[in-house]
Amino acid sequence: EYAELPLIPPYLHPGYHDHQYIYGVNFASSGAGDLPETNPGLVIDLKTQALYFAQVGKLLRKILGEEKAKKLLSTAVYIFSVGTNDYAVPFYTNSNGTVVLPYPQQIFIDLVICNITTAIKGIYNEGGRKFGFVNVAPLNRSPFLRTFVNGTTIDACLKEQGSKEGNVACCGGGPYMGDYSCGGKREIEEYELCNNVDEYVFFDSPHPTESTAEHFAQLMWNGNKDVIDFYNLKQLFHVESIS
Repeated sequence: EYAELPLIPPYLHPGYHDHQYIYGVNFASSGAGDLPETNPGLVIDLKTQALYFAQVGKLLRKILGEEKAKKLLSTAVYIFSVGTNDYAVPFYTNSNGTVVLPYPQQIFIDLVICNITTAIKGIYNEGGRKFGFVNVAPLNRSPFLRTFVNGTTIDACLKEQGSKEGNVACCGGGPYMGDYSCGGKREIEEYELCNNVDEYVFFDSPHPTESTAEHFAQLMWNGNKDVIDFYNLKQLFHVESIS
């Protein structure tokens, strides 16, 4: 919306036609991580998303020709919002809050970083030059993980955003409304739902409200150096690509 581009549907959307790729492609998969071990069988992991991108690159060269495709790929903006689930899922899959990582801690961290780096290099080799990254979320502030750790409050940030409640979710149950039970279709069926959702930072235990998402979208688009390193997205869209 801020970039004045059409809404970008998912890459695997059945009604998506080849010519629409010139406006952008969305490879995101809800719940996905950098590692294939994160929610396996339920999501499309980053490595597979990168393979899909390579397929789109080949298709663009076929449709537009080498030179036009190269220019399009070099001026496009590539946004990464991945990694949080790799660190959060070990908590969610252990009800007592004990973290059981698939690898020793430092190897686990190195693998997450390595997978992101590999995906970035793959896009760079295809011609991509403009990259935007959403930082890993502060997990100890989510209502779910606050039930297991001494989570930091975020009251200091609320006034600027226009929210009043940052420690308790709008929908859920248990302490901090941290049970992932909103909608009553999971293991825990009981849940409560607030009446003033726009006053909350979190809608349910892991997810922000629409007003929170809008607040961060504005910061990503035109935020200053206090919250954005190097370029905000508005600047990134207009900066000349680097060969």
